[in-house]
Amino acid sequence: MTTTVTTLSVLVQDNPGVLARIAGLFARRGFNIQSLTVGPTELENYSRMTIVALTPDEAVTEQITKQLNKLVEVIKITEMEKGKTVRRELVLVKVRADHATRGEILSLVETFRGKVVDVATDSLIIEVTGKFGKVHAFLEVLAPYGIKELVQSGSVALSRGDKTITDRSKSERKPAGGR
Repeated sequence: MTTTVTTLSVLVQDNPGVLARIAGLFARRGFNIQSLTVGPTELENYSRMTIVALTPDEAVTEQITKQLNKLVEVIKITEMEKGKTVRRELVLVKVRADHATRGEILSLVETFRGKVVDVATDSLIIEVTGKFGKVHAFLEVLAPYGIKELVQSGSVALSRGDKTITDRSKSERKPAGGR
């Protein structure tokens, strides 16, 4: 079975349990969430989820979207289109860095436009943001030096241009408070 990477941006009311209900919807249908990022928005009491999921086809994506729309806390869902979306990830990685390898590692950090955010005698913590491919390429070239620990965010994404997820149309629900 072939799978498609689908990125959904979901505006939700910031209520307890909404994350569990949305993740559960994917789990019940047997679809893997590759990445799930949740954070506050420009609207008070609302959060935005960026969900990257592996789905078999467009029909399944449409069905998931319909099911998500049935949840009371879901205000709007936008499928992020390839080429019309800015999508980024963040990684913090602690790497072994002794006196002999520190210069090489710093050169790699510069090449990937990363940032050293902590320095210890035998390690560095490095921050890199960018597209999925860039972040993973950085981790691959860093691996031979000895990655001690890492944490990686899920994808965050915004549509290009003026349109926002909070723009209204006849078929969209309005966030509470008339926004």
